[in-house]
Amino acid sequence: MTEKQMLIADVITYFESWCPPLLAEKWDNVGLQVGTLDQTVSGVLTTLDVTEAVVDEAISQNANLIIAHHPLLFAPPKKLDTTTPKGRVIQKLMKHDITVYAAHTNLDIVEGGVNDLMADALGLEQKRVFLPAGHQTFKKLIVFVPKTHEQNVKDALHSNGAGNVGDYEKVSFVSEGNGYFQPNAEAQPFIGHAGEMERVEEVRIEVLVPEENVRRAVAAMIEAHPYEEVAYDIYPVEMQGKAYGLGRTGKLPAPMTLVELALLVKQRYNIQHVRFTGDASASVETVAVLGGSGRDYIDQALQQADVYITGDLTFHETQDAMLEGLCLIDPGHYAEQIMKQKVADYLQTAFANVPIHVSQVNTDPFQVI
Repeated sequence: MTEKQMLIADVITYFESWCPPLLAEKWDNVGLQVGTLDQTVSGVLTTLDVTEAVVDEAISQNANLIIAHHPLLFAPPKKLDTTTPKGRVIQKLMKHDITVYAAHTNLDIVEGGVNDLMADALGLEQKRVFLPAGHQTFKKLIVFVPKTHEQNVKDALHSNGAGNVGDYEKVSFVSEGNGYFQPNAEAQPFIGHAGEMERVEEVRIEVLVPEENVRRAVAAMIEAHPYEEVAYDIYPVEMQGKAYGLGRTGKLPAPMTLVELALLVKQRYNIQHVRFTGDASASVETVAVLGGSGRDYIDQALQQADVYITGDLTFHETQDAMLEGLCLIDPGHYAEQIMKQKVADYLQTAFANVPIHVSQVNTDPFQVI
């Protein structure tokens, strides 16, 4: 993006173009948590959790935007007592004008998000959604443009999420024709003169746009279009896109033993310890991965995988799964910290002049001896 005073809102708008809040589960609390989007961004800190140590880190980095995976405010607070740990955190955030934004289950679900990162770190192949919740939906956007500006408008559309169909990018259909119009006395036409009928060689550009990107694509198209009044149409289409949902399943590049996979999980997720259940020497190949707490989906994992990797497993559920023949690897909830670097990298590509920091604070509450 061009060098200018960037608002926190600009950063969030760009982030949400990849990770829209509408993907979040209905029970989730994502988006703005504390602060305002209407201030110049001095720096960004990405983190798994928002603790007082993380806020101190943001202050030291002069970062006034914290993007977290776990919401600081998950349920509506009944009071704000600044003598409590959470109250002190919120007080410090407000005192230093630091905004907190959370992307939780939407970051789990989105393509390239937490669950893809966890699956990709293990090299899983033939990857698919573990718990499908629906399919991507599209709109058809049609716009009429003078031939001289065809490429400018197409570039604007493609840069803002339009024209991506399956494994293909920058997909469009273009047909040629004539546009007719007569500007009135109040108009300031790009082509023609007030009171005179004009005929212009135009092209009709048609693109598919994921529903969550429609507003952004339309705004970019209008900005790139030379006309004072832009003629465009938006239609619903019945075509379904990729499935979306929690978790991923896939196959390891080659079978390995359960203990080898457990050690690989520990290394690739950069965590201190893992727990596993099953025969350590058992050969495993198909894997289900679900970041965070996935103990409610053991039955689904039994149907789809040799081994299920997820956090927060409890004794009896794990015992029952083992008796059913499912191997389990529990890397803990903190394994989701894999998202910190990805979010930072994504933002840095668009905001080269904004300092983007990855939190170095370990927010894992567990220690193992």
